[in-house]
Amino acid sequence: MRREDYVFCIGYEGSTAIVDGKLMRKHRSDDTGQLAEAGLFKQAVCSALWSGKAEELEEVLSIFNRKTVTGARTAEELTRIFGTSGVPEGVKKVTVV
Repeated sequence: MRREDYVFCIGYEGSTAIVDGKLMRKHRSDDTGQLAEAGLFKQAVCSALWSGKAEELEEVLSIFNRKTVTGARTAEELTRIFGTSGVPEGVKKVTVV
């Protein structure tokens, strides 16, 4: 699974990742901060998780708290809000829709 596939994944069907092709084409070259600034918080969280850099997740948290009313206290809470905790194993195929 490539970074773009993970960042723009909208769900899974068995071992197949389903990817939002339109969003991926528009934002595939955006870095984590650019995704968050664009309001694509789930994608920004996934990008930060893909990088493995804690500072990227903290950057997303900071932007999220600045741009939203509810906010989040921690980076871990942010990953729970968007329902992602890391790159899944066992993905054998990617379908772009």
